[in-house]
Amino acid sequence: MNNRDPFGLHRNPTFGILRATATQAAIVFRERAVEAGTQALVKGKEVRFVVESAVENVLETAATAASAAVNAATADTSTRAQEDMAFAVPRNVPSFTDPQRQAEDHFWAATNAPRGRASGNSNSNSNTSQGILGGVNGLLDAATGSRSRQSLPMYKDKPYGYLASHRARPLYRRKRVLSLLLFVLLALLYYRGWFDQHEGRVAQPLRGWGGWVGKEDKPRGRIDWLSRRERVVEAFELSWDAYERYAWGQDEFHPESKSGRYMAPQGLGWIIVDSLDTMMLMNLTSRLTHAREWVHKSLTWDQDQDVNTFETTIRMMGGLLAAHYLSTEYPDMAPLTEAQLSSTGGEDLYLEKAKDLADRLLSAFDSPSGIPWSSVNIGKSESLPAHDNSGYASTAEATTLQLEFKYLAKLTGEKLFWDKVEHVMEVVDENSRAFEGLVPILMDPHSGEFMGQNIRLGSRGDSYYEYLIKQYLQTNKKELVYQEMWNEALAAVRKYLVTYTENSQYTIIGERPDGLTLPLSPKMDHLVCFMPGTIALAATEGLPLTTARKQAWWSKQRDDDMKLAYEVTQTCWGMYKYMATGLAAEITHFKIANPPPPYSPSHRTVPAMFSADPEAEWRSDFEVKFPDSHNLQRPETVESLFYMWRITGDPMYREWGWDMFKSFMNYTSVQDGGGFTSLSNANVIPPVGRDNMESFWLAETLKYFYLLFSPDELLPLDKIVINTEAHPFPRFDMGQLFSTGWKRKPAGAIHSPMPGGRRPLRRLVPSVGHTR
Repeated sequence: MNNRDPFGLHRNPTFGILRATATQAAIVFRERAVEAGTQALVKGKEVRFVVESAVENVLETAATAASAAVNAATADTSTRAQEDMAFAVPRNVPSFTDPQRQAEDHFWAATNAPRGRASGNSNSNSNTSQGILGGVNGLLDAATGSRSRQSLPMYKDKPYGYLASHRARPLYRRKRVLSLLLFVLLALLYYRGWFDQHEGRVAQPLRGWGGWVGKEDKPRGRIDWLSRRERVVEAFELSWDAYERYAWGQDEFHPESKSGRYMAPQGLGWIIVDSLDTMMLMNLTSRLTHAREWVHKSLTWDQDQDVNTFETTIRMMGGLLAAHYLSTEYPDMAPLTEAQLSSTGGEDLYLEKAKDLADRLLSAFDSPSGIPWSSVNIGKSESLPAHDNSGYASTAEATTLQLEFKYLAKLTGEKLFWDKVEHVMEVVDENSRAFEGLVPILMDPHSGEFMGQNIRLGSRGDSYYEYLIKQYLQTNKKELVYQEMWNEALAAVRKYLVTYTENSQYTIIGERPDGLTLPLSPKMDHLVCFMPGTIALAATEGLPLTTARKQAWWSKQRDDDMKLAYEVTQTCWGMYKYMATGLAAEITHFKIANPPPPYSPSHRTVPAMFSADPEAEWRSDFEVKFPDSHNLQRPETVESLFYMWRITGDPMYREWGWDMFKSFMNYTSVQDGGGFTSLSNANVIPPVGRDNMESFWLAETLKYFYLLFSPDELLPLDKIVINTEAHPFPRFDMGQLFSTGWKRKPAGAIHSPMPGGRRPLRRLVPSVGHTR
């Protein structure tokens, strides 16, 4: 029969012995022992010395004590026991007249006041003091629900209140205290869900970031870059573990308040899915297993929720496709057993989730022009126009879906995915001719025309240019149209957007907010810092520079492009050095001459070092306005450092990356194991926290740091392309099923609409904080 035993008393060893040997006859003998103890009380003063010398010897094992108690209880009435009981009298029965036995009886009686029941006096005062030990006994009896101690227990040789010496036994050594505390602890842990699979992972205290980054890092010999890479892994672990504990499954994580927020009723896995391939690269198997379990059991797109087409594609679809690629092509990265795979959806789990999502996102392309709408209700597969900018689509958003949908088409054989995104590029190319290969940042999905003339390589424009050259590389350089479009765009960047600062001659990429014929704005979003790495990738096609220069296709123009890449990378690094924390602002303005000097391939190269002197001349060329001083943990500069290191082999880029990493560790870490946060103001010390960890901190920034400090054999650039959220895809051959499907029209055959589209020219307000 199953007994309800919440306090575990039936599992207590003492009670087990009691149940095993105690019988009804023992109760009778116990009463006689009480009477003997009462008589011995009179002689208490005479035998106190005996007690003090004898108590040290009474601690024996539980089994010996129980046997002695039974033998003692039966010795005085052996004849009666044989008449009343069904069992024989035990052997080696001790004598109750033994002086040691009398001393023990006396001590027990002294610590437990006489009971009326024991003496047969029904009028005894029930409030008679029981002494200190008796009081403790009563309190613990009440707490644990154990039976009353109003009479000498059967196993008197080791009663609860019988001490080994005059020193009180510490509470931590008392079994019932430990039992009570253990029960309370287990109850609290169960209530908090500690025994659940997820909570079991986060039961241990979170680590904080150590103070090592505050020390000078001056290696005496050769730098151990793998050791530095391990510090990046530690930063990821701290970030992930904090999210795992305080906001698991939620789409936003606020590390300072240690809370999260869902973007959809059941969560979209915004952080989890975006981080899958990073954990694979870092070989974090246990964390990956936990994330995979969530994807299998909890991730669903059947939710009545509007999502951004672009962000969902690059983060969610891109994250799932990269996880599929790495798990199938590199099974030794964070390897899972066959049992783990089969219990979590099988080896195609990530691909199936990506395919399901893509099917729902296809409705975004159901516009009159084929330019995708900015939002989709994933539960209903219904497209929606943008909630701002009069419903116009961001150019970068419309043209940064191609790598993901093309790779999915290659994996599934479904040509519709391919054709939808190819048509977008055809529409954009036709309308970009009026801007010499550059593109305004907004488009009308109804007409497919550009709205306004705001041209920039920052928010809403940046990744259009990035995906031109990456589409060319993704299909093993078979879609030549995208190389041609890239070359035209880069030529226009040099012509219209590149200039130099007035004092120190740093190279910048500015903006044309009112069109190509109106003044240049000397402003650079941090987002623009993706560009130098992309220029270097395009110039060498992913090969090391020394190898690329030996190819038949190498040219002086490619050498000039590499010089431009170096100069813009240096400017981006200066944006970090300018700030008090060593972390770049979201937007930096520069001082330029009027008129600004044009791009020149023979431009004087500026020294790589930035003087720490607060009055240094170079600082006068930089300006950060207060509203722009926030740092969102963005990856673009370390992304370019990674490309420049892989392509040139110059260790300077690694050193810059290491200094940048230390600044992140020093100024964005959160106390009490909260991980790392973005900053509201990165130009004061201590900086002002923003209480938000961006998903791209795990998906991009830390990943690029990890790759920067890794050997070149890890994800070789001539074998892969990396999407704008740092998710790697393989290069592949199109085969017979897929083709570009369109050809560029001759420039003279294209009707050039009035700049700004068919609508009147007007200045449109750009969004702030966009993430490509």
